[in-house]
Amino acid sequence: MSEFTHFDERGRAVMVDVADKDETRRVAVAGGQISMLPDTLARILGGQAAKGDVLGIARIAAIQATKRTAELIPLCHPIALTKVSVEFSHDEAESSIACRVTAETVGKTGVEMEALTGVSVALLTIYDMCKAVDRGMTMSDIRLLEKQGGRSGHWRAPL
Repeated sequence: MSEFTHFDERGRAVMVDVADKDETRRVAVAGGQISMLPDTLARILGGQAAKGDVLGIARIAAIQATKRTAELIPLCHPIALTKVSVEFSHDEAESSIACRVTAETVGKTGVEMEALTGVSVALLTIYDMCKAVDRGMTMSDIRLLEKQGGRSGHWRAPL
């Protein structure tokens, strides 16, 4: 198992030095879901939420969040993103919406945290926009699904 990288030899928090790393294309995909009452899902899918287009606004929130990750996570490097995409799917039987964020850059460090932050903020935005009718929504399974690039190469979460 690898060592934690965000601590120095004295156990103090540090930002990882990426100066000697190669610039490569890096891609990360993260996902998560939010479960809700069937009526809440129907309102979202039918465009009947009082605050407007829930998924459209959640998409924009996810993109904004990926761009501000370094401001939220203390030891993340600011990254020039080259692409961010946000996809939603729903499962009526489970009364849930899944979110998938793909973040890309060409740089010295990966974009896993950006993708994870995007998913988290998308789901929080859905919660915020629908909490007046369903305070019991739950967010779950927020995780890295895949990453490419860098020294560690390609990694995919086990199914």
